[in-house]
Amino acid sequence: MRRKPLRPLAHVIASRLQGENPNLIEADERCNRNQAIQVKTRVRAETRLMLLGIAFILGFCAIGGKMAMLASSSPHGVSKHRVGSEIMNQRANIIDRNGNILATNMSTQALYAQPPLMINPKKAAADLQIIFPDINYDQLVRDFSDEKKKFVWVKKQVSPEKRQLVHDLGEPGLLFGNREMRLYPNGKLAAHILGGTRFGEEGVHAAEIIGVGGVEKYFDTMLRDPALEGSPLQLSIDLSTQAATRQVLEDGMRFTNAKGASAILMNIHTGEILSLVSLPDFDPNNRPHDAVSGDASDSPLFNRAAQGLYELGSTFKIFTAATSLEKGLANPQTIIDTTPFKWNRKTFRDYRDYGPINTMEDVIMKSSNTGTIRMALAAGSISQQDTLKDLGFFEAVPVELGEASRTKPLIPKNWSDSSTITISYGHGISATPLHLATAYSIISNGGYQVKPTLKRLKFNNLRGKKIISEKTSKQLVSMLRRVVSEEKGTASMGEVVGYEVAGKTGTANKPSPTGGYYDKKVIATFASVFPASKPKYTLIVSLDEPEFYALGEKRRAAGWTAVPVAAEIISRVAPILNLRPIMPNLQVTYTSLKSQ
Repeated sequence: MRRKPLRPLAHVIASRLQGENPNLIEADERCNRNQAIQVKTRVRAETRLMLLGIAFILGFCAIGGKMAMLASSSPHGVSKHRVGSEIMNQRANIIDRNGNILATNMSTQALYAQPPLMINPKKAAADLQIIFPDINYDQLVRDFSDEKKKFVWVKKQVSPEKRQLVHDLGEPGLLFGNREMRLYPNGKLAAHILGGTRFGEEGVHAAEIIGVGGVEKYFDTMLRDPALEGSPLQLSIDLSTQAATRQVLEDGMRFTNAKGASAILMNIHTGEILSLVSLPDFDPNNRPHDAVSGDASDSPLFNRAAQGLYELGSTFKIFTAATSLEKGLANPQTIIDTTPFKWNRKTFRDYRDYGPINTMEDVIMKSSNTGTIRMALAAGSISQQDTLKDLGFFEAVPVELGEASRTKPLIPKNWSDSSTITISYGHGISATPLHLATAYSIISNGGYQVKPTLKRLKFNNLRGKKIISEKTSKQLVSMLRRVVSEEKGTASMGEVVGYEVAGKTGTANKPSPTGGYYDKKVIATFASVFPASKPKYTLIVSLDEPEFYALGEKRRAAGWTAVPVAAEIISRVAPILNLRPIMPNLQVTYTSLKSQ
């Protein structure tokens, strides 16, 4: 920049010619220069002050905004950050159809030791054995005394009372970690349905809970899915119905000296299972270990209702009648030969002499083997196979139990005429009680296929494929009703006043592992439907090796064992299911009561 001189020569010469002092020109120029410097300095200072003020205002707004945000938000506890991936231990509740808790989580604590911090390992081990009698004292001493060990599990679940006792020991090397455990508040009540859980990946402050059986295993991924935000799994089970069924079945099993028992109550229209009981059972809060040797059915973990493959005896005779009716080969009043039947070198006879001829419905009511055999041979083995296949006896039951999905019925490899004969009355084919419940639901609901389920259904008006005609279904239920209502019926002890029970008994000798059948060991089964006038539910009761004395004889037949148990179950659960008793002979009106 070109600087203006203080004493411009032209101004100085002009000033001298006019007789003025030239020093005034320098003074004036210097004054103008100083004023320009002062203005420039003032503008720079004002700019700096303005920028500093803006900075202070922005800082104040930022701090005030943050304070307002903290004041309006909910407080959060300080979270601890751990090295490594977090263990997912959240698991959704399981509830029954009415919202009652079947399985939930409970906060508990795990006890562990850090040997380097321990003052007196031997005394600590001795004190712990007093508090926890099931622990191994010698093993604890070895673990606590091992210089290489920095961490030792003592107990993975400790009650508050035991925790206080350990705390009172004052041993600094004994420490606790918070964790969750699975709790089944109803104990054994729905053991085989729920199955149970175990710990998977474990840490000091958390443990992964994994399903090991029942619906806990089948729905394991869903129950652990955090995206569902803890929404409970609702089952079709009715807790009150389950409790009543289990109590009556346990009493019946004890009274008949049975080795085991099972019961299934199912809605015949939707396939929803309202109760499923298998005895003996277990407490899922303390699930026993899987059996590694011996007969699997001897373990309390064995689900007889969904895993047990049995020859179900005469309960299959109604399926033979269904085949004949559907093929148009007979009707309920058709006369059938019931004399002894010879096939090859074997003669088949009935348990009692029912006379030379009987109607089809009498064959079912009296449970005639010879009449059933002749109906099956007249229909043919192909028709028999088609019926049983449609009823679900060729595949595993598609229910939400892993045990059931792996249990496929045992059917003959070569379905000969001999197979047709024995299968017609329930021998030569083995299936689970759950298969039987499904089949009886189909033949009594109008002939529609149903899929058994343990989940509560939101829509109950869905119908499956048509298996048999509605006319045939009504005829079959009518025949089953006579089995119970008639004095000569094999299930006459199953009548429950007001609930019109219909059903069929089945007493099958148990096969021997060495071949043939036991003489005095049977599976006694009663498959029932109620109420017969408008079927809603099917109930299957099965007893393994029942035997008791009555009227001077040993009784093993289903009519004496399974039938009374089923009748008692129906009388207990029907009011729970809001079934109004049907009283056809009771003609009482408000007017008649008023006139009295």
